[in-house]
Amino acid sequence: MSRYLKVLRLFWSAAIAAEMEYRINFLLATLSSVGNLVGSLFGLFLFYRTGYTFGGWSWSAALIVLGIFTLLQGFSATFLAPNLNRIVRHVQEGTLDFVLLKPIRSQFWLSIHTLSPWGMPDIIFGSVIIAYAGSKLNLRINDYLLSIVPLFFGLIILYSLWFMLGATSIWFVKIYNVTEVLRGLLEAGRYPMVAYPTAYRFFFTFVVPVAFLTTIPAEAMLRRGEISWVLSAAGLAVGLFAFSTYFWRFALRFYTSASS
Repeated sequence: MSRYLKVLRLFWSAAIAAEMEYRINFLLATLSSVGNLVGSLFGLFLFYRTGYTFGGWSWSAALIVLGIFTLLQGFSATFLAPNLNRIVRHVQEGTLDFVLLKPIRSQFWLSIHTLSPWGMPDIIFGSVIIAYAGSKLNLRINDYLLSIVPLFFGLIILYSLWFMLGATSIWFVKIYNVTEVLRGLLEAGRYPMVAYPTAYRFFFTFVVPVAFLTTIPAEAMLRRGEISWVLSAAGLAVGLFAFSTYFWRFALRFYTSASS
């Protein structure tokens, strides 16, 4: 474990040093995040401006969901997209051979090799929205702590989905359209699940588990959640992570190296 942590520190320090050569990108990323956030707030405001509420979700409670969604969006932009999008490039250019030859697990290397600090504005804005909404709802530290566990499970679920999509590049090579479809589906997480018709709720809970990413952590923070949903999130996270590992090993059986 210490060896992996040392490798992680070296990878991320080198990645940050390289990214900071283009500091104007941080300003552009911040402006982009502000634009996306304003659009999300405006969309939510259109529902609540006439006094309408999502099935018992007040404006402040709905902001909690939006804040968690923004937080996850920043996590994806910082840790997932920079790494998992490169799997396609490794397959195309044959550099995946060098990854497989390294004395470290290839899934670990591909998942954490780099990061992009340009997703940090979303993480900051998401945290600010959660703190602001929490102050309006008189939430305490214990309430925030209750959401950490289901939020952690949501991060694992999100990572597993991204990684399995990245692994399909061994067969299909160009999967950018598929990742955009996933992004579009995950956009549903910016609103509480009760905002959608029953059929959509079923789809976003049991087919594409968007509900486990935002709504369930928000319910835990608001002390509305049930322990059964948290346990379901734990089982889904563990199951998807294990399956992503198996799926990667299975995909490698069909990988034809650049030297063969």
